[in-house]
Amino acid sequence: MDQQTAVSEMPGILEGKVAVVTGVSHAGQVGQAVAKDLAAKGAALAICARTQANVEARAAELEQAGARVVPVAASLTEEPQANRLIDETLRAYSRIDILVNLAGGLTLYKPAVEFSLGDWNAELNSNLLSAFLVSRAAFPHMAKAGSGSIINFARAGLAQANMVAYNCAKAGIEALTRTFALEGRDAGVRVNAVAPGLVDTESNVAAMKPKNMKRWAKRDDIAEAVVFLASPASEGITGQVIAVTGWGI
Repeated sequence: MDQQTAVSEMPGILEGKVAVVTGVSHAGQVGQAVAKDLAAKGAALAICARTQANVEARAAELEQAGARVVPVAASLTEEPQANRLIDETLRAYSRIDILVNLAGGLTLYKPAVEFSLGDWNAELNSNLLSAFLVSRAAFPHMAKAGSGSIINFARAGLAQANMVAYNCAKAGIEALTRTFALEGRDAGVRVNAVAPGLVDTESNVAAMKPKNMKRWAKRDDIAEAVVFLASPASEGITGQVIAVTGWGI
């Protein structure tokens, strides 16, 4: 039995743990799949999105499935709001064991020379700055407890044209992951990243209408990778970027 299968067959493997998941905004997206799987394995949740209505709707769906969840609306590119997410989690649960930095995404697609400074800053901030600010806020609490797992989201494959800011942000995520992993070794804080390829989110499928879904990564597969990295099954893994690409390698 491999490690991921072992995690799948242990529904209580995260019992007593508290997980913060950012970027849980829309149904049919990766964030909701990740939050649902973490809760199914026993974790209590704090979820975050920019919009109050969206995060409350996702929280209601998770609660209907039996999850214990605190919804927090925050713009994580703003330092006080990133700190507030961690503060509200601690207020609710008195601990943080797992942080999943999913906030961000590709929003700008055009030639590099057409990117304004505002475009550049917006894309880097939503993908890279947000992960830094929330990780920085959570890290001391994990270090004090002597354990914790931070899971970032990079991207699989080589850089593509017309995505200069997103490409650079995701390269930065890999550097952020390895830096925090080095600084977390002595404190027992593990830091890794998941790097998906094309993902079968409802919005991606609607926009791209793929003919061969086998080449796409499934949301549930990504969620399983996150659970694995959050769980004791990955105790010896830190500073790594794990690709989840379906058959689209």
